[in-house]
Amino acid sequence: MEYETVIGLEVHAQLLTQSKMFCACPADYATAPPNTRVCPVCLGLPGALPVAGLSAIESTIATGLALNCQIAEQTRFDRKNYFYPDLMKGYQISQFQMPIAHGGWLDLREGNRVGIIRVHLEEDTAKLYHRSDLATGQSYSLVDVNRAGVPLMEIVSDPDLRSPEEARQYLTNLRSILQFLGVSSGNMEEGAFRCDANVSIRPVGAQEFGVKVEIKNMNSFRAVYRALGYEVDRQRNVLEAGGKIEQETRGWDDSDGRTKGQRSKEFAHDYRYFPEPDLPPIEIKHEWVDRIRTDLPELPNQRRSRLVAQYGLSDYDAGLLTNSRPVADFYEDTVSLGANPKSVANWMSGELFRLLNSSGIDISQATTSPSDLAAIIELTASGKISQQAAKSVLEQNFRDGRDPNKLVEQLGLVQVSDEAALGSVIDEVVTSNPKSVADYRAGKRKALGFLVGQVMKATRGKANPKVVNGLLRERLDGSDIS
Repeated sequence: MEYETVIGLEVHAQLLTQSKMFCACPADYATAPPNTRVCPVCLGLPGALPVAGLSAIESTIATGLALNCQIAEQTRFDRKNYFYPDLMKGYQISQFQMPIAHGGWLDLREGNRVGIIRVHLEEDTAKLYHRSDLATGQSYSLVDVNRAGVPLMEIVSDPDLRSPEEARQYLTNLRSILQFLGVSSGNMEEGAFRCDANVSIRPVGAQEFGVKVEIKNMNSFRAVYRALGYEVDRQRNVLEAGGKIEQETRGWDDSDGRTKGQRSKEFAHDYRYFPEPDLPPIEIKHEWVDRIRTDLPELPNQRRSRLVAQYGLSDYDAGLLTNSRPVADFYEDTVSLGANPKSVANWMSGELFRLLNSSGIDISQATTSPSDLAAIIELTASGKISQQAAKSVLEQNFRDGRDPNKLVEQLGLVQVSDEAALGSVIDEVVTSNPKSVADYRAGKRKALGFLVGQVMKATRGKANPKVVNGLLRERLDGSDIS
């Protein structure tokens, strides 16, 4: 039997606010010593009263607008009750019945449209650290409350995704939107962009959904892709063996490459939601929404279209450069310095991305700056260095940030373009390779490439290939070789 994959995603994105969601504690928990960004509110002490932060609400409205959602005229917070060591109050302040935004969509590159059920706000939990005592072998856990109360925006999709690849595209597009809005860093490795997936399969053509399984603990796009692929195969194997899919929550084990059962899946009524009594409902006036709409920045799809129109890029290149806002900004900053737009796109999507991927860092962390890349492109375009030498300059600049112009001098990479200086080398190569000369004159044009290579070898790669090519043609086509 053929099965159709059905995937819905729940994304939690930490918002870039200075303070936590319901108190004045700083939200920079990642760089602070444990339990130093805390107060009675985020510690859940009796009598402490929360106050909703305006910035997080506005960021959520902006996200809803960017995702084509309807913005609620009135919203409220609810208590989500469950008991876990990282939940200080024994409940989480979240939204259930009246989310800030609902009923939107996000378009994938191939034209598929994924529905957005809701975008709502809640507070993040504390963070648990699991340890083992080396002396006794006993395990224990530590709680760092710094993260508790950091504003967390949840974006829930419809079950419109039909493959792990579509899920990866959806997450990439969604993260780009959040980065372009400036509301979240979108960093999965640091936990600022987290994803849970609901996965089921059903016979092709069936209308009813199959039993869904929730997958957690995926901390990279690659992990999401692998986890979904494994889970789809697992469910298919269970059904083909005559078994039944159990509704449950499974965790992704990246090292083993498989999902593992954790607990039975909860339903909404298990959380005993009820309106948060310490926070009043919030009225979202049309004037407020219109102001936020007016202030929306250029979004990824808009910027991609502009890069194509303004710089003559292909849709593919423009798509690569607008997957994240830091990359798009780096590109346009480099072009603004006078570098050829197509050359910048080629260098970034080729060599610079290769160096970033091998180093495992984001472009905002790179030592290479837009002015460095513009200088390297100019050195190549002017003929001062070869393409191969330029790659060496970029690699060294990426390592230590040294000025490209100084690197060219220090590494002795200046390209030889002087015809008089190259003439003697060409004469020697021509004299030493009579067979290749004869092959060229017999119409075997590949022989010219060999001779050019010999000149490059003799000059240790410093000769200008274009000049060498011209001089060789002139020498071979215009005179006899004795």
